[in-house]
Amino acid sequence: MGYSSDLSNKEWEIIQPLLPIKKQTRPPLWSKRQILDGIFYQLKNGCNWGDLPKDLPPYSNVFWHYKQWRETGVLDKIMDTLHGKVREQVKKTAVDNLAHH
Repeated sequence: MGYSSDLSNKEWEIIQPLLPIKKQTRPPLWSKRQILDGIFYQLKNGCNWGDLPKDLPPYSNVFWHYKQWRETGVLDKIMDTLHGKVREQVKKTAVDNLAHH
């Protein structure tokens, strides 16, 4: 069972290529998608990091990635990309609406 803040498959397709690729010394316990679901859960619900649901990655792991991605501009890149996609949709909708009137 997921949360309303979880990424959809379509959202994940957009965001996945924007995430840094790190040389793996061992397989991660949690996927980047699960980490992002934890970040988005916290951001949407405004809970303390330590109050993340237990089926999400541990808050220390989620918070560490959040800090790393924020400091290196990854989260800004995600926001810019998503903002651009929304602007494209709004323009397309406005053009479609004009064409039908």
